[in-house]
Amino acid sequence: MAALGAAGGRAAAALLRRRGPGGPPAGLGAAPRRYRYKEKWAATAPRIPPTRLALHHFDENYSLQLKDLWPSVRASLLCEQKYGALLNNFSAVHHVTQELELLNAADFVSEAPKKAPRSQRGAAAEEAGRGESRSQEGSGEGRTAMQAETSPPLRPSVSSNIKCYTFPRGDITRFRPARPDALGLLDYYLMDAASLLPVLALNVQPDDFVLDLCAAPGGKTLALLQTGICGHLAANDISISRTKRLYQILHSYVPKVIRETVSVTSYDGRDWGQLQGSTFHKVLVDVPCTTDRHSVMEEENNIFHRRRTKERQMLPMLQLQLLMAGILATKPGGEVVYSTCSLSPLQNEYVIERAVEIAETEFNISIHVEDLSHFRTLFQDTFSFFLDCRLGELVLPHLTANFGPMYFCKLRRM
Repeated sequence: MAALGAAGGRAAAALLRRRGPGGPPAGLGAAPRRYRYKEKWAATAPRIPPTRLALHHFDENYSLQLKDLWPSVRASLLCEQKYGALLNNFSAVHHVTQELELLNAADFVSEAPKKAPRSQRGAAAEEAGRGESRSQEGSGEGRTAMQAETSPPLRPSVSSNIKCYTFPRGDITRFRPARPDALGLLDYYLMDAASLLPVLALNVQPDDFVLDLCAAPGGKTLALLQTGICGHLAANDISISRTKRLYQILHSYVPKVIRETVSVTSYDGRDWGQLQGSTFHKVLVDVPCTTDRHSVMEEENNIFHRRRTKERQMLPMLQLQLLMAGILATKPGGEVVYSTCSLSPLQNEYVIERAVEIAETEFNISIHVEDLSHFRTLFQDTFSFFLDCRLGELVLPHLTANFGPMYFCKLRRM
C-alpha cells in the first residue's frame, strides 16, 4: 500500500510539472472555468442594435402619449422620409419653379394664405356651434368671453420670402439632386419641409439681429438667409466638424458678399447669454435631441447606443441650458423659437415650462408663450399636427405626409 501511495504521488508530481502555466494538465481536456473567461464571455454577448433599443423605448413611451395615433406614427418613422425643396433665392430659380410645378409640386409657404380664409370660416363655424351649445348654460356676455379665451383670432398668413416646394399628400415622388447655376450656386436645398416651421414662426423682420444658436448642419441658417431681411445673422454650433458642414452649405448656396455678413462661431451655446446677453431681436434654439427618425433608422451616430446612455439621459438638462442661454441673449421684447425633431414631452413642453419658471424666479424675466395655433390652420394640407400638444406645435409623421417629427414653440421676452 505504501509503495502504491508513493507511485501515485510521483505520478501526480509529474502531472503537475507537465501543466501549462495557469492551464489544465497536459493531455486532459480544458474544463470550463467560467471565472477565467468571464470577461471574454461578456465581450462576445449578443448586442441589441441601438435602432431596436430606440424603437422599444418609443413603443413604451409614445404609445402612452399618442395613444391610438402611435401605430400610424410608428409605421411612418420606419418608412422613407418625405422632403421639401427650399428654393435658393440667390440662384436663378425661375426655370426651377417651372420645372417643379410641371411635376405637380407646389410652394407650401405661399399656398397656405390662399387656403387660410376657407379654413378660418370653417373653424369659426365650428366654434360658433360650440358657442350655441354653451349658451344654454350661460349668458351671451359670458359666452363671448369664453370664446375670446379659447379661440384667439387666426393670423391670415406668415410673411416670408421663403419658398419651399413639396409634393401633394400621398405623392412619394423624389426630387432630383440640386444643380449649380452659371455662378456655381445650387438651385435648391433638400430638407424636411417641417424644419422650416420654426424659421417661419420666428417671423424675422427687416434689420433684425438674429442668432441661430445650434446652427449646424445649416438648413435653418440657410432658410433664415432666404428671407433676405436679416440685419445680422450669427450662426453658432459647438461642434467644429459640424461647423465645417455649415461653411460648406453657405459656400454652396450663398454669394460671397452675403456670406461675409454671417458670423460663424463654435462656442458652447450654453454660455452665449454671458457672451452677448440681451443682444438679438430673434433667437432660434434648435437643440440636440433624440432625433427620433434617425434613431430608429440609422446605426451610425445613434444616441441610443449603450455607450451614450448617460448622454441621452442628460438631454433635457442640456436643452434647458441652451434655451435659457437663448432667452438671456434676447433683447427685452425679443422672441425665441425653441425646436426639436423629437416627439418626447420631456424634451419639448417640459423644457419650455421649466425655462419659463427659471427665467421668472432666477432672472426676474417674464416670458410669454406665444399662440401658434394658426400654423395648424395654415399648413394643415401639408403637415399632420398633434392636436393635444399643451404648449407649442408638434408635427407628426404620417404615411401620406411623412414629414417630421418637428416640435416648435415661440417665447417672447417681456
